[in-house]
Amino acid sequence: MTYPPPSGGWNDPAWSGQQSSPPADPARPVSGNPVPTQPTGSDPYAPADPYAADPYAGGDPYAGMKHASGQPGPAAYPPAYPNYGYAPAMRTNGLAIAALVLALVGIGSCITAPIGAILGHVAQKQIRETGEGGEGMAKAGIIVGWIVTGLYLLVVLFYVAIIIFAISQADTSGTGY
Repeated sequence: MTYPPPSGGWNDPAWSGQQSSPPADPARPVSGNPVPTQPTGSDPYAPADPYAADPYAGGDPYAGMKHASGQPGPAAYPPAYPNYGYAPAMRTNGLAIAALVLALVGIGSCITAPIGAILGHVAQKQIRETGEGGEGMAKAGIIVGWIVTGLYLLVVLFYVAIIIFAISQADTSGTGY
């Protein structure tokens, strides 16, 4: 089977315009046009030298290019942001965690919400002094704790007002009981 020469000006060093055939056996002569057993030039399929210079490195691929308007392109790429990596792990204040947990539990049981808010204030003071993490949890414990405490105080005042109103209506009915 014959193949046409490669297009685009690329020359295959193993192909010199002859028919392709199985590899030649040096002990047996080949009839017709033999395929060279030693390709000319370097082997294109040999593994690359790992210590050779990187053929893809360096240079601006857009250097010298012009825009459609004929103006020259940008001189270089904009500077990339440096890689700062990860922040070191910071120890979280235990009171901040407890403040947030107690403030959230206070939604179901009204007694722990003010305790969570107070622990949040104490945790914020400790965080400022020691530089520990957990400032956001302490602040969330303060906010949630005082909001829940305020809502429960409003509910208690509402029930007290209803009870006082009911007692005052019962006395003015005139039945005497």
